[in-house]
Amino acid sequence: EADLEERLHELDLRSDSDIPDVPPPTDSTPEILKRALSGLSARWKNWWIRGILSLAMISGFFLIIYLGSFMLMLLVLSIQVKCYHEIITIGYRVYHSYDLPWFRSLSWYFLLCVNYFFYGETVADYFATFVQRREQLQFLIRYHRFISFALYLTGFCMFVLSLVKKHYRLQFYMFAWTHVTLLITVTQSHLVIQNLFEGMIWFLVPISSVICNDITAYIFGFFFGRTPLIKLSPKKTWEGFIGGFFSTVVFGFIFSYFLAQHQYFVCPVEYNSETNRFVTECEPSELFQMKKYSVPPLLQAVLGWETVNMYPFQMHSFALSTFASLIGPFGGFFASGFKRAFKIKDFADTIPGHGGIMDRFDCQYLMATFVHVYITSFIRGPNPSKLLKQLLILQPEQQLSVYKTLKSHLVEKGILQPSLRG
Repeated sequence: EADLEERLHELDLRSDSDIPDVPPPTDSTPEILKRALSGLSARWKNWWIRGILSLAMISGFFLIIYLGSFMLMLLVLSIQVKCYHEIITIGYRVYHSYDLPWFRSLSWYFLLCVNYFFYGETVADYFATFVQRREQLQFLIRYHRFISFALYLTGFCMFVLSLVKKHYRLQFYMFAWTHVTLLITVTQSHLVIQNLFEGMIWFLVPISSVICNDITAYIFGFFFGRTPLIKLSPKKTWEGFIGGFFSTVVFGFIFSYFLAQHQYFVCPVEYNSETNRFVTECEPSELFQMKKYSVPPLLQAVLGWETVNMYPFQMHSFALSTFASLIGPFGGFFASGFKRAFKIKDFADTIPGHGGIMDRFDCQYLMATFVHVYITSFIRGPNPSKLLKQLLILQPEQQLSVYKTLKSHLVEKGILQPSLRG
């Protein structure tokens, strides 16, 4: 017991260089690709594997877009669960905590609790009409936050009861690790879905911009990269960073032009309780109506145009793609620092040539937060449709009180004629 306590004490004091090595991931490349690329150098072999798998993932992504909003939400949820699994698994391995009582179960229990809270909030916010028709759901929604808190308290008490002498530090390390992982994965994926409800274009342009930046930065860095960008990622170069920036801005501007022409992409995603389906039908807002803009004098001499027709959303796409290419990569740098801290090359070996799911979505989570803040700060205004749904949930006497107050206000402002009183 004395030896165990001493080893646990050393775990607190050791430096980064003392952290034990995590077993390297196995090579999950399909045999058919290994044989086809066997004659190439390791550098070009990795190029082709990454390229082929990237095309396969993009094709699958387009298929899911075609299947609709609900499938995109399931995709986001699946990615969230997988990213959570990859990060939590690293913690188990580094701290050798497989033998800690209840900890694997508690980690997944907390994931369920947090998802129950966030998705319950979404149901109450966007599916009020659907909930109103079902008494069982009304109870769950009315007391949703209390139920969520009770579920979390249950997990918290289970954790306290699981504390074992001489394992306290390890258990609290993993408790903190679990909660930080929940903050990174669940909260951000919830914001992705919130963005999706504003219109699929707010989901597709940011995600596609990050993907474009990742691909073009890799291509420019592969062929032209000479100058290292940051020590955390030795393979990242200034040439790739700059080339990725310009490519992403151009891509975002053009891609948003095509998406802005279709209701399917620009209309807010709403649930139709009559057809029991998600619908994307609306009169497009001013953001998605073509307008004429004057070209700045300096550019008139270069382009030869005095005016240009474009969608207002394309100006917003410039802001989104700029963030994706200048700030978004710092999510990847953060992930690189994390992996270096724990002596691993990738989060997992789920995707050959790419690593784990988290390796591909480390920048997406940072992007999701920015888009949500951007929408709430510069785009979203009062939503009459959402307000009406909330009013319909009220009791009849509450609705009547709201009606009288609103009518009195409109009469005072002169919008309603005095003759309509009564």
